[in-house]
Amino acid sequence: MVQWSDVFSRDGRDRRRFDDDVRHLLAVGNGEAITSAYPAVEVTKVALRLKYQIEQVVPIEIEVDKISRANSPIITRKVLRTAKEAGGKDYPSCIIYCLLVCKRWFSRLALIELWDADLHEARAVACEIIAKKLIENEEDEDFLLEELLLKRYSIHVNGKETKPANAVERAVDLHALHVIGSSGYQKCISYLWKGWLVQDENSPGNYIDYKNKTKLDFWDHFNPDRMRTPRYQSAVQIGMSFIYLVLYTIAINTINSTGDLDIIEGILYIFTAGFIFDELAKLWKVGRYYIGFWNVFNSTLYALLLVSFVTRMIALTHDMEDSKRTEFNVLSYNFLAFSAPFFWMRILLYLDNLRFFGAMLVILQQMMRESLIFFLLLTVISVGFLQAFIGLDQVQGASGVSKDILKAMTHALLQSPEFDGFDDFSPPFGRLLYYLYTFILTVILLNILVALYNSAYEAVTDNADDEYMHLFALKTLQFVRAPDENVFIAPFNLIELFGLIIPFEWWMPKHSYERLNNYVMGMIYSPMLLVTAWLEVRTARQVIKNRERGDSDDDQIEEWEQLFEDGALDLESEGWKEKVEDTRPNVETDATVVEIRELRDKINQLAKLISEQQKPDTGTAAADETDSDVPS
Repeated sequence: MVQWSDVFSRDGRDRRRFDDDVRHLLAVGNGEAITSAYPAVEVTKVALRLKYQIEQVVPIEIEVDKISRANSPIITRKVLRTAKEAGGKDYPSCIIYCLLVCKRWFSRLALIELWDADLHEARAVACEIIAKKLIENEEDEDFLLEELLLKRYSIHVNGKETKPANAVERAVDLHALHVIGSSGYQKCISYLWKGWLVQDENSPGNYIDYKNKTKLDFWDHFNPDRMRTPRYQSAVQIGMSFIYLVLYTIAINTINSTGDLDIIEGILYIFTAGFIFDELAKLWKVGRYYIGFWNVFNSTLYALLLVSFVTRMIALTHDMEDSKRTEFNVLSYNFLAFSAPFFWMRILLYLDNLRFFGAMLVILQQMMRESLIFFLLLTVISVGFLQAFIGLDQVQGASGVSKDILKAMTHALLQSPEFDGFDDFSPPFGRLLYYLYTFILTVILLNILVALYNSAYEAVTDNADDEYMHLFALKTLQFVRAPDENVFIAPFNLIELFGLIIPFEWWMPKHSYERLNNYVMGMIYSPMLLVTAWLEVRTARQVIKNRERGDSDDDQIEEWEQLFEDGALDLESEGWKEKVEDTRPNVETDATVVEIRELRDKINQLAKLISEQQKPDTGTAAADETDSDVPS
């Protein structure tokens, strides 16, 4: 989501937030029970070793393409091997986390030391590329997922330990697209999304394999705790959102002239209350850093519906014959109708699983961020001209802000200026000012806005795949990063609040309260659990087959792999593999470098041949000299 604190990043006043405990999407549940897997001091030492290595690997400003390309002459195998050894034998699994810490450090230096910004940005990219290649080169899948990516670590900052975080969270927080786009990272996100990796109940900071992944018993998967799985929560949220939209459509098309609330409107406002409580709970839990574009968008919708409900309640306090009842009733429906665009645009938020909509949402968020610059300039310029127009108006004896002035300035912003009304404003000053205002607005500011939108669009579309994977990882982590002990998705959170927390939590023993929550969730989600249990049994069969073949749990046999599986084709035995190996080009090394190496080998061979030919001649000459010294 858009972090508004990241928009301005100059000096110490509006600098981007880089503190470890600031950019978390959600605070980790039971945070007081989670500690760093390694001592924070030792993790910091590993990060400092990596920082020193990267400073030596990238000592000067280097083109980013030379660092990030597959056959990079900068990030070589020797560099990767050295980076992997930074943790030694005792702390090998914090390498990826420390590389992302180094990226954060270099990104911060790029803001502080503007004269070396390009150098520090290149080093930050080098951190990402090294981390990406180490992830892709790791062959031990369990070590990669559970140790390198999901184990939580802390570093020392100002003598204190930062909140423990893992490499998956840190990559999303730092928008490390190269790391997020690696195959191992995406496998980890896929496992989290499917619920194959879950938090350990005894150690919340660790993730373990879902123990029932290969069980074929239907009732082993019929468990309310499985509603913590991100894809199931997402499915329920989408379902509730469509029901919410249907309720609104029915309500707005069945207006009650008497002002009474019908069943549909009552359910609509109950849904709204659930969504409002959900937003407030997350805001209280996370703080102001939870606020983003979609939060503001949804809050606007809920505010409109809340005003509609309040005005409806006010209307009901008046008698049927009272004109005030009709007035407030009409006002309530006006607010309800005004919120229709927000209802339909809200659906886009839940379509981000689809690649097209996901990329478009990223572009939209980026454009909103760029719009802040435009609106800042617009506000300063508009206030200046507004003050000038008010001054000219007061000279003629008027007082206050004229509605005509505000209307004309707004029309100019919408590219429909009205020049006739300014002839009476101390001619020719009023008309000249309005000409100047319209010119600055339509020719300069709006073109700046178009340029900002164009740059935002290009920046996202150039990395559309990586941006989509970042958005998907962001969505997944919002479900697993701070999972509730008991998952009650809005509007079911009203049942949790008023039916469980308020009457029972404060006095009931913990184990009894947990059992009660499981019973309630089982009843609420039973239709969904029937579907999820059936799906997981099918998945378990596929996982068992993959393990029997020695493949990954999520492996799928494609059509071009079927003959290999049946044993009908063996490229090695028929000699085809050897032929291909003899003729394939070397794409890992630049062609020029390959030719230079071949030329060097030939020169070495020629020099060796010449030296071998010179040795006998030297021996013969020495013998002749010896013979000449002997007296005859």
